[in-house]
Amino acid sequence: MHDGFIYSLVLSGARAGSTLTPEELENWVPKDGLLWIHLRYRHKKARHWVLNSGLNKVEIDALLAQDTRPRAVLAGEGVLLALRGVNLNPNSAPEDMVAVRIYADNQRIISTCDRELLSVKDVAELIMEGAGPTTTGDFILAVCERLTTRKVDFIDTLEEQLLELEEQVVSGNVKDLRTDIAELRRQTVALRRYLGPQKEAFAKMLSEQFVLFNEPERLKMRETTDKLIRTIEDLDALRDRANVTQEELLSQQSEQLNKRLYFLSLVSAIFLPLSFLTGLLGVNIGGIPGADNTWAFATFCGILISLVALQMALFYRFKWL
Repeated sequence: MHDGFIYSLVLSGARAGSTLTPEELENWVPKDGLLWIHLRYRHKKARHWVLNSGLNKVEIDALLAQDTRPRAVLAGEGVLLALRGVNLNPNSAPEDMVAVRIYADNQRIISTCDRELLSVKDVAELIMEGAGPTTTGDFILAVCERLTTRKVDFIDTLEEQLLELEEQVVSGNVKDLRTDIAELRRQTVALRRYLGPQKEAFAKMLSEQFVLFNEPERLKMRETTDKLIRTIEDLDALRDRANVTQEELLSQQSEQLNKRLYFLSLVSAIFLPLSFLTGLLGVNIGGIPGADNTWAFATFCGILISLVALQMALFYRFKWL
């Protein structure tokens, strides 16, 4: 559909899996089956439809809010949900998570978004194929499962990236790794910002007051919540490993810098007395020893070489080399 209406699908009844036209949508009644409407909330016509959908002000504000954190709120006989999914749109940062807002009761489901969310698209395709959810609880469960699965897949990708970075740090190939590790840490922080509240939202949906789930759906939702908890734990472990990897990288870089400074210090220690002697004998005044002796320069070079050899012997003796 156009004008901000992304999906307008019937989930149950004789027309399950079919898309309603704007005219059919206007004439829909609950006996026609469970209705799901997915809107792009920034579109003018979509906003107008939500404002005239019969919802109260709190529910309308929640569906049209621009910035949301994951939450689950009971709203009369329905529920308000704000969930976040990994952004897998082209040329987008996955950690810039996409929000979907849902109002659901036993008769209709209204959801809004600003950008495409593949998890919602998956559910829509299942419905159109006739294999999708047929109840409100099953719909919410399907969305939550796919949101969580894609988070798991993305975190697995981050873990593979971290393994490569760890191997490069161990092998000593540390060129440009600092930026890569910092970027990975930034991604984990951005993900963690929303996963914690989303876990709390999932947990709230498991409460007895959440009447949209039947017992089998509640058990599946508990499994999805446990999966999300494990995902958060994996993300925390990933963040800790990234911190350790960055510390090891900084330690290696500091050690390399210290070695270079140590080498330069030894070179300076060797050439300091030589520079003093050459500077002293290079003054342009009378009385310089050996000025009239043809062997004076060779003798002076021999003295300098002997001095360097003596310094090297002392450095080895004191284990400075």
